[in-house]
Amino acid sequence: MIKILIIEDDDVTNFISKVKLESLGFNDISVVTDGQMGVDYLKDNECPNLILLDINMPILDGWEFLAIKEKLGLCPNVPIIVTTSSGRPEDRLKACDFSAIVDYLEKPINFDTLYPYLLDLDKENLIC
Repeated sequence: MIKILIIEDDDVTNFISKVKLESLGFNDISVVTDGQMGVDYLKDNECPNLILLDINMPILDGWEFLAIKEKLGLCPNVPIIVTTSSGRPEDRLKACDFSAIVDYLEKPINFDTLYPYLLDLDKENLIC
Protein backbone atom coordinates (compact mmCIF):
# COMPACT_ATOMS: atom_id res chain seq x y z
CA MET A 1 0.00 0.00 0.00
CA ILE A 2 1.28 3.40 -0.96
CA LYS A 3 1.70 5.84 1.89
CA ILE A 4 1.39 9.49 0.84
CA LEU A 5 2.31 12.55 2.90
CA ILE A 6 0.72 15.84 1.88
CA ILE A 7 2.45 18.98 3.17
CA GLU A 8 0.08 21.82 2.33
CA ASP A 9 -1.30 24.73 4.33
CA ASP A 10 -4.60 25.17 2.49
CA ASP A 11 -7.39 23.13 4.12
CA VAL A 12 -9.58 23.11 1.00
CA THR A 13 -6.72 21.83 -1.17
CA ASN A 14 -5.96 19.17 1.44
CA PHE A 15 -9.59 18.05 1.54
CA ILE A 16 -9.88 17.87 -2.25
CA SER A 17 -6.52 16.09 -2.61
CA LYS A 18 -7.36 13.52 0.04
CA VAL A 19 -10.83 12.81 -1.38
CA LYS A 20 -9.47 12.53 -4.93
CA LEU A 21 -6.55 10.28 -3.92
CA GLU A 22 -8.91 8.04 -1.93
CA SER A 23 -11.25 7.81 -4.93
CA LEU A 24 -8.23 6.59 -6.94
CA GLY A 25 -7.62 3.84 -4.37
CA PHE A 26 -4.86 5.47 -2.31
CA ASN A 27 -6.10 5.42 1.28
CA ASP A 28 -2.97 5.76 3.42
CA ILE A 29 -2.72 9.53 3.36
CA SER A 30 -1.32 11.80 6.05
CA VAL A 31 -1.66 15.57 5.97
CA VAL A 32 0.39 18.23 7.73
CA THR A 33 0.00 21.96 7.21
CA ASP A 34 3.51 23.42 7.20
CA GLY A 35 7.11 22.46 6.59
CA GLN A 36 8.01 22.18 10.28
CA MET A 37 5.19 19.70 10.77
CA GLY A 38 6.55 17.85 7.72
CA VAL A 39 10.02 17.61 9.28
CA ASP A 40 8.50 16.46 12.58
CA TYR A 41 6.37 13.89 10.74
CA LEU A 42 9.43 12.42 9.01
CA LYS A 43 11.32 12.25 12.32
CA ASP A 44 8.48 10.49 14.14
CA ASN A 45 6.98 8.17 11.52
CA GLU A 46 7.89 5.56 8.95
CA CYS A 47 8.89 7.17 5.66
CA PRO A 48 6.04 7.66 3.21
CA ASN A 49 6.34 6.41 -0.36
CA LEU A 50 5.60 9.85 -1.78
CA ILE A 51 5.46 13.44 -0.55
CA LEU A 52 3.24 16.07 -2.18
CA LEU A 53 4.81 19.37 -1.13
CA ASP A 54 3.51 22.91 -1.31
CA ILE A 55 6.12 25.65 -1.49
CA ASN A 56 4.45 28.73 -0.04
CA MET A 57 3.53 27.90 3.55
CA PRO A 58 3.79 29.62 6.92
CA ILE A 59 6.31 28.75 9.65
CA LEU A 60 8.60 26.70 7.38
CA ASP A 61 8.08 26.87 3.62
CA GLY A 62 8.67 24.05 1.17
CA TRP A 63 12.23 25.15 0.31
CA GLU A 64 13.18 25.30 3.98
CA PHE A 65 11.56 21.89 4.52
CA LEU A 66 13.65 20.44 1.69
CA ALA A 67 16.88 21.95 3.02
CA ILE A 68 16.30 20.61 6.55
CA LYS A 69 15.14 17.23 5.26
CA GLU A 70 18.35 16.88 3.25
CA LYS A 71 20.58 18.21 6.04
CA LEU A 72 19.14 15.71 8.53
CA GLY A 73 19.03 12.87 5.99
CA LEU A 74 15.33 12.26 6.57
CA CYS A 75 13.77 9.73 4.20
CA PRO A 76 16.41 10.35 1.52
CA ASN A 77 14.91 8.07 -1.12
CA VAL A 78 11.34 9.31 -0.95
CA PRO A 79 10.26 11.07 -4.15
CA ILE A 80 8.68 14.49 -3.82
CA ILE A 81 6.23 16.15 -6.17
CA VAL A 82 5.98 19.90 -5.73
CA THR A 83 2.39 21.13 -5.85
CA THR A 84 2.31 24.89 -5.92
CA SER A 85 0.39 27.90 -7.06
CA SER A 86 3.67 29.49 -8.09
CA GLY A 87 4.09 29.75 -11.82
CA ARG A 88 7.37 31.61 -11.39
CA PRO A 89 10.09 30.13 -13.61
CA GLU A 90 12.71 30.68 -10.89
CA ASP A 91 10.77 28.39 -8.53
CA ARG A 92 10.65 25.68 -11.19
CA LEU A 93 14.41 26.06 -11.69
CA LYS A 94 15.05 26.01 -7.94
CA ALA A 95 13.22 22.69 -7.74
CA CYS A 96 16.00 21.23 -9.88
CA ASP A 97 18.42 21.86 -6.99
CA PHE A 98 16.77 19.10 -4.98
CA SER A 99 17.34 15.55 -6.22
CA ALA A 100 14.28 14.21 -4.39
CA ILE A 101 11.91 16.31 -6.51
CA VAL A 102 10.58 14.21 -9.36
CA ASP A 103 7.92 16.58 -10.67
CA TYR A 104 6.60 20.11 -10.34
CA LEU A 105 2.84 20.55 -10.68
CA GLU A 106 1.04 23.85 -10.60
CA LYS A 107 -2.29 24.03 -8.75
CA PRO A 108 -4.97 23.13 -9.10
CA ILE A 109 -3.48 19.66 -9.11
CA ASN A 110 -4.28 17.77 -12.27
CA PHE A 111 -4.86 14.25 -10.97
CA ASP A 112 -4.85 12.90 -14.53
CA THR A 113 -1.19 13.96 -14.62
CA LEU A 114 -0.46 12.63 -11.15
CA TYR A 115 -2.27 9.28 -11.49
CA PRO A 116 0.21 7.52 -13.84
CA TYR A 117 3.02 8.38 -11.46
CA LEU A 118 1.02 6.94 -8.55
CA LEU A 119 0.37 3.75 -10.52
CA ASP A 120 4.08 3.33 -11.22
CA LEU A 121 4.84 3.88 -7.56
CA ASP A 122 2.18 1.34 -6.63
CA LYS A 123 3.77 -1.27 -8.94
CA GLU A 124 7.18 -0.63 -7.36
CA ASN A 125 5.71 -1.43 -3.95
CA LEU A 126 3.74 -4.46 -5.07
CA ILE A 127 4.45 -7.41 -2.81
CA CYS A 128 4.21 -10.70 -4.71
